[in-house]
Amino acid sequence: MGTGLDDKAKGFFIAGSPFTAPPLSAGLYIVSTPIGNLRDITVRALETLAAADLVLCEDTRHSATLLDHYGIRTARTSLHEHNERERISEVLALIADAGTPLLSDPGFPLVRGAREAGVEVFAVPGPSALLAALAIAGLPTDSFSFIGFLPAKFEAREQAVLALAPRRETLVFYESPRRLGEMLAALARQFGESREAAVALELTKRFERVRRGTLAVLAEEFKDAETRGEAVVVVAGAEEREIDGSEWRPALAELLKTQPLRGAVDDIAARYGLKRKEVYDAALALRQAE
Repeated sequence: MGTGLDDKAKGFFIAGSPFTAPPLSAGLYIVSTPIGNLRDITVRALETLAAADLVLCEDTRHSATLLDHYGIRTARTSLHEHNERERISEVLALIADAGTPLLSDPGFPLVRGAREAGVEVFAVPGPSALLAALAIAGLPTDSFSFIGFLPAKFEAREQAVLALAPRRETLVFYESPRRLGEMLAALARQFGESREAAVALELTKRFERVRRGTLAVLAEEFKDAETRGEAVVVVAGAEEREIDGSEWRPALAELLKTQPLRGAVDDIAARYGLKRKEVYDAALALRQAE
């Protein structure tokens, strides 16, 4: 157990007991923080946050809940895209509002700048919403891709989802509560209504819930639902199937009547999960035969 902390000591408290934080080597520390339950913080993360010269926060007001809970008195400031590169010379700890920094959160320019300046960058791993959701979704985990947030606008989102439809690995998305229903509907349209998926909400919190089902069922369930906090959506990959030319070549021919060659090729390759060169060669042959 630790001893009492004086005004100059760097440390933290767990269940009222004080602990002194050991000094840090110079560098930038990327610290994962709880995604909901404050008890999910690691001891190493507490030591790092207490010993740092400055904690860079996505939102200082949000991070104050965690830091004050453990009695961490380290100076803190908000991280903005415009000032990230200006702070690489200090001994820093970077945290996001929740989970692992840089995953759909700011911080990349800071890490890149630190690396380019020869500053050591250290990972302090811990909670991650995408890994937590993936672990309990009941979908394959041997191969997966983290997509993050889809575009908010309808057309851009539809194009992004269309390009992802043939992917065979499990896909993990983040989505805001106000767009969750629209996002699930877009996935159902482009991936197919029968594709399996799971929606994880309020992970590690009191009202944690995971809804599993087909995309059609989930899209209907969340169409008008009022949800809190960001959702993690986990979707099964596309099933492998043989595709012969008789299935996609007519569609390519139709698209070439109204679209430029490049656009038609990209569309068909994404829609049917084909190699772009194969579709491109077929498109050239069709154009030359006109």
